[in-house]
Amino acid sequence: MREIIIATHNKGKVKEFKQLLSDLPITIYSLHDFPDIPEVEETGTTFHENAQLKAETIANKLGKPVMADDSGLVIQALDGAPGVYSARYAGEKADDQENIEKVLEQLAKAQNKERTAYFICVLALAIPNKETIFHEGKCYGEITEKPIGENGFGYDPIFVPNGYEHTFAEIDASIKNKLSHRYHALLAMRQYLLDQNL
Repeated sequence: MREIIIATHNKGKVKEFKQLLSDLPITIYSLHDFPDIPEVEETGTTFHENAQLKAETIANKLGKPVMADDSGLVIQALDGAPGVYSARYAGEKADDQENIEKVLEQLAKAQNKERTAYFICVLALAIPNKETIFHEGKCYGEITEKPIGENGFGYDPIFVPNGYEHTFAEIDASIKNKLSHRYHALLAMRQYLLDQNL
């Protein structure tokens, strides 16, 4: 049995990873299972840098394979914001609701009223003594004028994926998982995981 540690304390994100990798012979752990490991500060300026920093730092501490992602929301009218600052757009201690409120407020002020956006996920898999592997996925859509729906996490209540009329927070998780940026990144990583003896 193989194991991978997902470098996050975010329960919603852990749930998505477990659902998307459930058919692989891999035991998934998260940082909840390693309470002594401190949160890695995201000092990178790109999604790739942050994902690599988190994965490699924790893999080196534990001596085990670690998968980290850096994900974010990129909005055209806000010049790419919130981008790498998505999780802390309204401040270091901000919660999902505060981040959503700031995005909607900024969009109301934006000169370009176009609400097109995309979620991006960059996955880094760090295995001790091996080169770190990267894959990324994107999901395109639009930002709503107000939050709708109770499911999901992060910016899900204000993001409507292309081809749908409902937000990620309204769509059933089984459908969202096949549309999400994280799903596309994980699909690209799957064959590598299947081929490796971790």
